[in-house]
Amino acid sequence: MRYLVTGATGFVGTRLVRRLLEEGHTVAALVRDPARARLPAAVEPLGGDLADGRGLSRAAAWGADRVIHLAGAVRAAPGSGCGGYASVNAGGTRRLCRALAALPRPPRLVHCSSLAAAGPSPPGRPRREDDPPAPVSAYGRSKLAGEEELRAVSAAVPGTVVRPPIVYGPGDADFLPALLATVRGGVLPVCGFGPRRCSLIHVDDLCRVLLAAADRGSTVGPRPSSRGIYHAGDGTGHRWQDLAAAVAKLTGHRPPTTVPLPRPVAYAAAWGAETAARVRGRPSVLCRDKVRELARPAWICGHERAARELGFTPEVFWPAGLADALRTVPGAWPDRPGRPGTTPAPASAPERNQR
Repeated sequence: MRYLVTGATGFVGTRLVRRLLEEGHTVAALVRDPARARLPAAVEPLGGDLADGRGLSRAAAWGADRVIHLAGAVRAAPGSGCGGYASVNAGGTRRLCRALAALPRPPRLVHCSSLAAAGPSPPGRPRREDDPPAPVSAYGRSKLAGEEELRAVSAAVPGTVVRPPIVYGPGDADFLPALLATVRGGVLPVCGFGPRRCSLIHVDDLCRVLLAAADRGSTVGPRPSSRGIYHAGDGTGHRWQDLAAAVAKLTGHRPPTTVPLPRPVAYAAAWGAETAARVRGRPSVLCRDKVRELARPAWICGHERAARELGFTPEVFWPAGLADALRTVPGAWPDRPGRPGTTPAPASAPERNQR
């Protein structure tokens, strides 16, 4: 099978490409600069830019049987405002969809969206695919707009959407480093009062559900509907305190003290981080848009539809896989013999949260 992958050099893309090669598939990667792309030798780099459409028609004509669209903006560039997400997550997806739709025989397209496109969990239960989308952030709205681009070409391109929650695993450059920083600092700031819960998925499980969706997923249609959309979470509502405690245990630290922040204080801190990012000329991990998400009590989703229709169930449950993931985070382990967590006891799968 011939696969074209966008975002192949990113966190998820690196693991997905490795899996595809191990399974014997032919793989090409859409990259802005083929000469500088860090890819396995067996992967064919195809020059193209989702931001302006350059090279997309040529990349589409490579002859993929399936396209896995992972590329997207998770941080807005300094000074770009909310439009920094939309130009890539919506506009880039539109350009890719149109390039594929122009082919005589378009390949199957799997779009890796986000639970942020669906919105936070309703009170008392996980968010389901058939709940009306209600994103609360510019990032979430941009990912939902990207999903709509698949609907716009659904008459020509068979497209499927996968919405993961927080993804962790080896190569994670966002979630685990941020959690580790709070552990090392001894303070876990939480936006708002009351418990804050979220679902997770290990990167290798996300790769599995993406490929299952490419094999046998339903496809979206032109009208608003949940058909062809799959949530890919562990179904558990992890408390942030418990996530931090697991990292602390493995890295030999004390669990951090949880400090609830009133929303105005969290917004002020985010504004300060954005200002510093503009000075440095780099995107900020913390921004006011992210605070809008963190202020919600729960971001929980399961995988029931994926289990029924794709035969998918997660194989790695938190904290399983955490030690391997932390080994790829710079400075995670103390530089001393017998460092904690190098040989953790096997973890059992956590109970499902029935909220």
